[in-house]
Amino acid sequence: MEDYPLISEYKEAIMSPEDNFSELTSLRPVLDSRGEPVMSSGNFAVVFKMRDEKTGKLYAIKCFTRPQEGRAESYRRITEELESVASAYMIPMRWLDNELFVDTTQCDREEFPVVVMDWVEGEPLDLYVSRHLDDTDALSMLSYRFNRMAAWLLAQPFVHGDLKPDNIFVRPDSTLTLIDYDSMFVPSMQGEKARETGNPDYYNPMYTDDDFNEHIADFSIVVIALSLKALSLNPALKNSASADTLLLSEADFRDPANSRLLPAIALLTTDPELTLLLDAFYIALAKKSLDLVSLRLFMTQKPKLTEKLSTAVTKEDIANGVEDEYGVIYSKDGKLLLKCKNRKLTEYTVKDGTKVICNSAFYYAFFGLSLQSINIPSSITAIGDSAFNRCKVLQSVNIPSSVTTIGINPFSGCKNLQINLSHNSHFRIIDNLLISDNGNLISCLNTTSHVNIPSSVTTIGDSAFCGCSALQSVNIPSSVTAVGDSAFCGCSALQSVNIPSSVTTIGDSAFCRCEALQSINIPSSVTAVGNSAFCGCSALQSVNIPSSVTTIGDSMFCRCTTLQSVNIPSSVTTIGDSAFCGCETLKSINIPSSVTAIGNSVFRGCSALQSIDIPSSVTAIGDSAFEYCRTLQSINIPSSVATIGDSAFCECSALKSINIPSSVTTIGNSTFEYCRALQSINIPSSVTTIGNSAFSGCSALKSINIPSSVTTIGNSAFCRCSALKSINIPSSVTTIGNSAFRGCSALKSINIPSSVTAIGNSAFCECSALQSVNIPSSVTAVGDSAFCGCSALQSVNIPSSVTAVGTNPFRGCGN
Repeated sequence: MEDYPLISEYKEAIMSPEDNFSELTSLRPVLDSRGEPVMSSGNFAVVFKMRDEKTGKLYAIKCFTRPQEGRAESYRRITEELESVASAYMIPMRWLDNELFVDTTQCDREEFPVVVMDWVEGEPLDLYVSRHLDDTDALSMLSYRFNRMAAWLLAQPFVHGDLKPDNIFVRPDSTLTLIDYDSMFVPSMQGEKARETGNPDYYNPMYTDDDFNEHIADFSIVVIALSLKALSLNPALKNSASADTLLLSEADFRDPANSRLLPAIALLTTDPELTLLLDAFYIALAKKSLDLVSLRLFMTQKPKLTEKLSTAVTKEDIANGVEDEYGVIYSKDGKLLLKCKNRKLTEYTVKDGTKVICNSAFYYAFFGLSLQSINIPSSITAIGDSAFNRCKVLQSVNIPSSVTTIGINPFSGCKNLQINLSHNSHFRIIDNLLISDNGNLISCLNTTSHVNIPSSVTTIGDSAFCGCSALQSVNIPSSVTAVGDSAFCGCSALQSVNIPSSVTTIGDSAFCRCEALQSINIPSSVTAVGNSAFCGCSALQSVNIPSSVTTIGDSMFCRCTTLQSVNIPSSVTTIGDSAFCGCETLKSINIPSSVTAIGNSVFRGCSALQSIDIPSSVTAIGDSAFEYCRTLQSINIPSSVATIGDSAFCECSALKSINIPSSVTTIGNSTFEYCRALQSINIPSSVTTIGNSAFSGCSALKSINIPSSVTTIGNSAFCRCSALKSINIPSSVTTIGNSAFRGCSALKSINIPSSVTAIGNSAFCECSALQSVNIPSSVTAVGDSAFCGCSALQSVNIPSSVTAVGTNPFRGCGN
């Protein structure tokens, strides 16, 4: 079988769709904030998000990276089968052979097939479940919607051959859609072998390649339906599941007698729907398939949902709210909205019938300074984010069993608090840790120097330990799969932390401002590290980034002032804005060839960085990328780079030379401003614009060649280049900007070509060595102070074409 292009080669082809597509020439790639195409990749393919510039419609373009026997013929049959299907569960699809031209080194072929499908907005089913484990109503509706889809699927002549949560998308309106049809079975394939087997955590272990028929998805359907129903009844079951499954796994299928989860699910058989699904699971496990009577199994009743109020405060809430005698505002629909204005109140009872305590409701700025106890009635179902934040003298809060939701760190700064839980509460307190039934560690109460997190915890919630300044060490058990946003932010005494291999996600600002943290090991299980995750960890000297990580987020290591080295693995494709900004002791860094863009301010202020190698995969260097790298002496910009951002090398005062490749078309504003050691630079003929202050303050720059491709010299472009003796302005230039050569005190002569129509304000001001200048007849305007302070200037010819002369253009020209 022949090879296929690399993902990087597909990306390059996708960026020029009008040249490389055969039929889909009106599509354009959707780009992220760094100018990179939005995409996702799997075992066999990469998918790009594209927009039709004529209609605005979004599409998914699937490009293949590995060969598969019979792929083209299978897709043609699948396309034919789905042409007459009109259902929101399936997406329209087309197979286009030889559609995309790719310049690849992997094989002799140049044109490759693509699959075109409508783009599906939403998230995979397992991610949706993880985000809604504290919302049983959402899980119940998800279970119901999946059952409806299952009943429809079982009635169809075709089968989705790889039914798993990754391939089931939950749209923003909570409806379901199936994606990835590579493994589908259609009737015309009867008797053939399966092209690939499904995920073993959703696939019957008795199946072989020969079991490729209308029943191949029966087992997957039952496993997912049973898992969703069980989780809707008891979300805490998720604590016993492995990190990469919805609930059940291959181990449960192969040895059900020793399964931990199946007996726990059996305890829920008081629910009739779950009982039927559990029976169907054992039947499907034994028989490989279900008979048609199973359709009735999925004709379930729509669940009755409880009314839920948001804990956020709206302008309408405030406008229509009613104050009680203490100044506490209640909305008409049952929200306790805002802070009380009575600073001396020591005890408060929330009005019975209130449903939620809103975000920051008792924030200390009003009566948190005196509030010692609060009584919460049994009508309350939710307590919002930071509800009691910094109520420093609060000693007692009772949380009734009616409360099912507690927001982000509601008791932060409550140093003397005693929380009383009812006997059937949805929460528990273990070693001063407030934990929900579904395993989310919500908040740390009265922290000591060391914390042992119990093994019942699966998620360290957002801001759980935020601001715990006494915390020095923490033990995270292997049950934890995610560290939430700002989980340990501001733990200024935290010296060590062990992240177990069970963790897959580290949230935004998770360890931000942990100023005593010296080292951290990120396990290979982690696939996502959030923005600013280690920002401000001023004692962090080294960090290991595993090959499972693909993105270094914005400001991830910003202001890690003692970080000396970091290894970026070849799995990383993106380095976010300000990722290493302010890492003052970072001397060297290796950027792998997988990286395609260096974001804005990535290495800004890395004052010890002496050298860096930019790989040929990089196409853009962002604004201020190397600004204030004052010890950087040399840098090689590869020919792949097309864009160098504003201030990219500004204040690189040790930079002596730099080669700008012919791929660059624009030298941005202040790109080399105050590069005081820069003596020479070659500007290629591809450059058309020299931006404002591009070389301003380059006091060692003696000569420069401006190619004939340049049409504009920006304001202050060569301002204060005091060693510049001569310069040739090509006939392509039409505008010389304000202060363009101001302060070039060694410049003795200059030729202004006949293409120039205007000389800007102070353009040659303070060029004290300039002896003569010829203004061509093309010039119509000479700006204010254009030759001000040119004390050696003896003669100047002003042609009759000049109709506008600014204020004092020759002031200080004594000769």
